[in-house]
Amino acid sequence: MMQDSPDAEAERNPSQSDLSMLSHSEWPLQRAKTGGLRSLSAAELLERLTETEVNIRRFSEELVQQLAVRDELDFEKEVKNSFISALIDVQNRQKEHRESLRKKKKLKGGAGAAQGLPERTPGSYLTTVIPYEKKGLPPSIEDLQILTKILQAMSDDSDKVPGLLTDYILNGERFSPLFLPCHH
Repeated sequence: MMQDSPDAEAERNPSQSDLSMLSHSEWPLQRAKTGGLRSLSAAELLERLTETEVNIRRFSEELVQQLAVRDELDFEKEVKNSFISALIDVQNRQKEHRESLRKKKKLKGGAGAAQGLPERTPGSYLTTVIPYEKKGLPPSIEDLQILTKILQAMSDDSDKVPGLLTDYILNGERFSPLFLPCHH
């Protein structure tokens, strides 16, 4: 079983100051049930109200921050899942394309291609290689979005592949012997 990080542990086990603050902030509610608030002076009531408002603001800010982090993580997860799906789709189409070419070769009996300039055959963008520089860190979300767009164009056998690749290479500075997608 994996050990939890200290942050995960802190989320499940609030600190003593958090608990004392919570119990302190709930104290007026407990006293209200027993009629204890009536015994407080106006200044004490105002102090409790101020404390409660400060706590509400602080907790609201914390909630907004945590929701923003959650949204960022959800977006990152979605981008990564899209990339993985596009990569798997291209790899499957590459496999189908290779099998199709083998069958055509067998049917033609190994005869050569027709003379002249060959037309672009369906699936020709499936052999495209995407240069990528491995930096020791996972690709950024921006890189994954660009790579996903290229992979989807490859999968669709779109004429946009050369342009997308050119933009990616010229703007992304991604030259390396490591290429996506992998040919297995």
